[in-house]
Amino acid sequence: MSIRGIRRKIRAWSRLQMYSFFSSIGTLLNHRLGTFMTVLVLGIAMALPLGLYVTLNNLSGFDLKQEEWGAITVFMAPELTEQGVASFAQQINERDDANAITVSPEQGMEEFRTSSGFGQAVDLFDENPLPWVLMVTPRVLAGADFDKQVTGLVAWLEEQDFVEMVQVDYKWMQRLSGLLALGHSFVIVLTVVFSLAVLVVVANTIRLDVSNRAEEIQVLSLVGAGNGFIRQPFLYSGFWYGILGAFLALVLLSIAIFYLQGPLEHMLHAYGNSFELKGLNGRETVFILLSGGLLGFGGAWVSVQHYLRELREGGLLGRA
Repeated sequence: MSIRGIRRKIRAWSRLQMYSFFSSIGTLLNHRLGTFMTVLVLGIAMALPLGLYVTLNNLSGFDLKQEEWGAITVFMAPELTEQGVASFAQQINERDDANAITVSPEQGMEEFRTSSGFGQAVDLFDENPLPWVLMVTPRVLAGADFDKQVTGLVAWLEEQDFVEMVQVDYKWMQRLSGLLALGHSFVIVLTVVFSLAVLVVVANTIRLDVSNRAEEIQVLSLVGAGNGFIRQPFLYSGFWYGILGAFLALVLLSIAIFYLQGPLEHMLHAYGNSFELKGLNGRETVFILLSGGLLGFGGAWVSVQHYLRELREGGLLGRA
């Protein structure tokens, strides 16, 4: 094929794409109410898994301090002296399965003052009510069951006469991590389910559009239009449905984040903490828009192919 022939084919393909592009936009604008309702349904369907995804990302943003999951807090008896606490800490450090650091009452009070936000209330105490504390971190032994190891260590600590209370801190952190992992799996399930819902909604909408333009399609076929020419505008319509639905989902998500940011900051400020809700980054936003467009395109393709096949089988349309 000559260069002129190739250029002619490229120009023909470009004209077809431009016709399909503007034709699909004109169809959407001519049915504003129907387009709005379809886009609204798609936006809500996409916003639900997106909202859960952003929520889990923000929860994961909290410092879970996984390196301290095995921490055991040992509260010593009030009458135990600093020398006695140091001696007990050394005894723990000599074990193969744990090490310990001491936290004085003064250090504990300063940490409480900084993290709690009740600095002025703390100053009302005549004397420091906090005891000496040991932060005990188990060492993972080769071939040992970590839970059994921690359980045995806790039992030994509780047997000591000068130990007031033993608090195991890692269990709830492990449960929280498990819940976050379950949440991410749930996001995947929701994404698959609602992606199928988007495909079905777009396919049904395009099916109605094709059905309403059945006579026009037959006329186009009679004057020699190929199935690709007939199919293109509907595929573009599906693509725009998906893009607009994804865009609306992002708008709804941004509104939700903006609405929740103020109350969340106010609540955390009362506890002396600060946290900023984070939405989707630029790459994720582009991915969502393209994914929505591709889902819409896929739904339109399934619907148009099915309807054109029915017309061909009925002898009302030429072969592709």
